Amino acid sequence: MKQVWVQIQPWDKALAIAAIESGADAVVVDAGVTPKIKSLGRMTTVAADGDLVPGRDVQRLEIASKADEQRAATVPRAVILWLALKDWAIIPLENLLAQRDRLMAEIATAEQARTMLGVLEKGVDGVVLTARAPDEVRKVIALVHGLSPSVELVAATITRIEPSGMGDRVCIDTCSAMTIGQGMLVGNTSSAFFLVHSESLENPYVAARPFRVNASAVHAYLLRPGNKTAYLSDLRTGDDVLVVDSRGQTTIANIGRCKVERRPMLLVFAEVNGRELSIYLQNAETINLVTPDGKPVSVARLKPGDKVLAHLEAGGRHFGLKIDETLVER
Repeated sequence: MKQVWVQIQPWDKALAIAAIESGADAVVVDAGVTPKIKSLGRMTTVAADGDLVPGRDVQRLEIASKADEQRAATVPRAVILWLALKDWAIIPLENLLAQRDRLMAEIATAEQARTMLGVLEKGVDGVVLTARAPDEVRKVIALVHGLSPSVELVAATITRIEPSGMGDRVCIDTCSAMTIGQGMLVGNTSSAFFLVHSESLENPYVAARPFRVNASAVHAYLLRPGNKTAYLSDLRTGDDVLVVDSRGQTTIANIGRCKVERRPMLLVFAEVNGRELSIYLQNAETINLVTPDGKPVSVARLKPGDKVLAHLEAGGRHFGLKIDETLVER
């Protein structure tokens, strides 16, 4: 997730409260102010006596020339680079983004934040906000933490559904409520995922659980933020997950808990342009995939020829990270 640091120099209690309550990732303060911040709430501080120390963990550089850019490129990669760009020159930032990570860009407005986070598509790792207005702090944090790249969804044709006995399935319960059309991307392989709908539907059998996705069996892959994957069995409280809607728009949610229970399972196969994909799902009428028009379809009513939404990728994965290699998963 992209980060927002709020610069509070000189000290301003109202600004600090706005940063903490809005979910800032860190605040930049003068030496001696860290105890004041800690008294208001848990928060990472960037200060001479803080959690991140300027000069050791963080280095601020003004970028006004090619020489400045070259100097920035020599800073050790373990150090977070805080860049102040003169006249909002984008090219130096693009050059640095192509060479390294751990870049924070100094900004004053939400619009500037949007620009910095879109440079070279991947954008900087975060922004340092210098605005002194609590409302602007809230606006920038809401914008940055709400940004998440979209994913491409395609229509997959169901080819067969097979009862598959019992299995250990995972329910992912998040700290956020999902709506109709939203769910998570899950599959038997790390390059082919079905959009599994959230339990945000009312039904006569059980109350809606809009915070939950009844995902798949413990071995399955989940697509996570940053184009990473994880086995469902590895997910834990506090992990972040990617919530996806039927248009491919995404948001990030945090896991409140994962429930692993033994349940009867179905093995669902589908095809996209000759490429087969599959997923195990609990055999229950409350489990839904998503049709291309954004509507949930229960696995109890699913049949060959039906269309559902899926996400396909090329290449393989190594410890959840996408790599370019020849890989066959069956």
